[in-house]
Amino acid sequence: MLGAIIGDIVGSRFERTGHKGRDFELFHPRCRFTDDTVMTLAVAKAILVSRGIVSLVGDNAVRCMRELGRLYPDRGYGSMFARWLSSPEPAPYGSRGNGAAMRVSPCGFAARGLEEARELAFEVTRVTHDHPEAIKGAEAVASAVFLARSGASLEDMRRHVQDNYYPTGFTLDEIREGYSFSSACEDTVPQALQAFFESRSFEEAVRNAVSLGGDTDTLGAVAGSVAEAFYGIPRALRDQAMAFLDERLRGILGEFEAQYPPSIT
Repeated sequence: MLGAIIGDIVGSRFERTGHKGRDFELFHPRCRFTDDTVMTLAVAKAILVSRGIVSLVGDNAVRCMRELGRLYPDRGYGSMFARWLSSPEPAPYGSRGNGAAMRVSPCGFAARGLEEARELAFEVTRVTHDHPEAIKGAEAVASAVFLARSGASLEDMRRHVQDNYYPTGFTLDEIREGYSFSSACEDTVPQALQAFFESRSFEEAVRNAVSLGGDTDTLGAVAGSVAEAFYGIPRALRDQAMAFLDERLRGILGEFEAQYPPSIT
């Protein structure tokens, strides 16, 4: 799960800047955690309080996302999601946005099987992003995280994504020049997954994702979440990222990792 947070922090300073490259300072004073981090930790908290009961996760996700989101109001939420956070009667609003994918990695880390990874992803997504493309994006990411942490090969993961979710017959170099900002799942998730597929390390996966430009924090969060499950996170990067989080957020992360231990390299 910290992989998603690192990708978010690293990508935060490049969103909509037109940046197109892999060579940059990973952590910079202009970096910060965004809504991607806040909502990832809210989903983690919802899973924890549900205590393994999948049917409770959706309602707990509503409560935890609203509680934590209101504590961090200026972190770049989309307009519809911001209204959902403050609505007296929160309901799903048909979004196909990539917010569904950037927050879902805890589902892949907590799941006891591939089908449960999909079920958890559906439960935490349907409460806001109930468009089929958003459900697909969330399930694709959660499934990839689960497969990665379960020891699947990169090629097996690629085949699973290809067969069940998105075509993968492109390279980052082929799409980079023409790629532009989009908040839609179908324009973000396959590209972020490809950034992982073309990587040889956790850091390279994040750099690949950010190099596309566009919605760089979310691209980084998605690629980083899968890369963590596959490679683990170097201790030095972990320590640098933790410095960007406050005590409350570090506490949620620590509680989740105590139950679902991360891989540290």
